[in-house]
Amino acid sequence: ISTRDWSSDVCSSDLRDTLACMMSVAKGLVALLVHRLAGQGVIELDAPIARWWPEFGAAGKHGITLHQVLAHVAGLPYADGLPRGSLYDWEQVIRALALQAPAFKPGDVRCYHSATMGFIAGEVLRRATGRPIGELLEAELCGPLQADFRIGLSPTDQARCATMIPSAGNILDIARSKPDSLFGRMWYPIADDEDFNSPAWRSALIPSANGHGTARSVAAVYSAVASQLAFGDPGPIAESALRAGIAEQWAGREHSTGMYWRQALGFFLNWPPNRPMGPNPASFGHSGAGGSQGFGDPDIGLGFCYCPNRMHSGIDIGPRATPLIEATFHCLQRSR
Repeated sequence: ISTRDWSSDVCSSDLRDTLACMMSVAKGLVALLVHRLAGQGVIELDAPIARWWPEFGAAGKHGITLHQVLAHVAGLPYADGLPRGSLYDWEQVIRALALQAPAFKPGDVRCYHSATMGFIAGEVLRRATGRPIGELLEAELCGPLQADFRIGLSPTDQARCATMIPSAGNILDIARSKPDSLFGRMWYPIADDEDFNSPAWRSALIPSANGHGTARSVAAVYSAVASQLAFGDPGPIAESALRAGIAEQWAGREHSTGMYWRQALGFFLNWPPNRPMGPNPASFGHSGAGGSQGFGDPDIGLGFCYCPNRMHSGIDIGPRATPLIEATFHCLQRSR
């Protein structure tokens, strides 16, 4: 099940094929990719990241693991030393992360790795496989599932994009208005004038934030992995790795936003009203700045995604997704 809410300002004559930027919904798909490769033995979540990326071990980071990064307890919510506009340059960001000392003792503070989670996970996968994150996501997950979701768009795909309409108070605008704050430091490298429609934004590899796709495709990916758990269907991720990935790591207050949520390895877990995913506490997925929400229900094999191009103000998912989620489960209950 998937749904979308478009304004009239869309760049395609066929809404079914129009791509939207879903912001941090991308984190959930990157996490699925990580768990797929972990299940294949290509990487190990509890091994030091420096095993694959030796430079990362500098400045007291020699013991930090991908497990800690995906749980947002690695103490690396930002990389200082990056100028405005550098977020689009993969190598520049990776060099800065390698030099960065942890802001907190790894394992001690629950602090959302808003931009850095995707870069760190993506570089580990690149070192382990030799393939950049966008190519790897397409080859290993989205391509086989025929899911129209990408990180790093070609010019042809950019022509299919909906025009994003930023709000004055969306989460990234809040960060840019307070550059000295913790959240401001996380997103300082974004360009001052970025409206999430620039060719630089759409074509770059920013795996925490600039995944573009259709709601239908994200719902299909979550349905595929949720159906593995619900029905034992064949799927893209080894069951043991998938179950480890959706296991709760912590629940409570997050440091940078002050919000409360339940955290798995790269996913949010169901916690209304901040992270609503229906009636099942075990549902897992990820929301995105502006109001997008994608998740899977592992008890009934459901995949759901909603993505707007008119962004919501605030740091929660806004007023639009929750009624659609509630309506979805109401319809399912009536059909039984």
